[in-house]
Amino acid sequence: MSRVKLIALDVLKPHLPDAVEFARQLAALGDDYQVELEVVEVDEHTQTTVITVRGEDLALARIEDKVKALGGSVHSIDRVIVTGNGDDN
Repeated sequence: MSRVKLIALDVLKPHLPDAVEFARQLAALGDDYQVELEVVEVDEHTQTTVITVRGEDLALARIEDKVKALGGSVHSIDRVIVTGNGDDN
């Protein structure tokens, strides 16, 4: 079975919650989730960010749902690392 180990998302988020709280809430989705959030652009109401999540088996749907619940919007998946054990055909 293949597993998603890393995913980088282009996310538009509101100013609140701030970057630290936004990242904390995403990291709380998994026991081993590690979240890096980089703010790349700021305007009056929003921040354009690149959010990278690392873990042993990421749940993309849960991550996207949490981004939406926090007021954000996933614009694209910019990077992904998936590993497999060779059993998938």
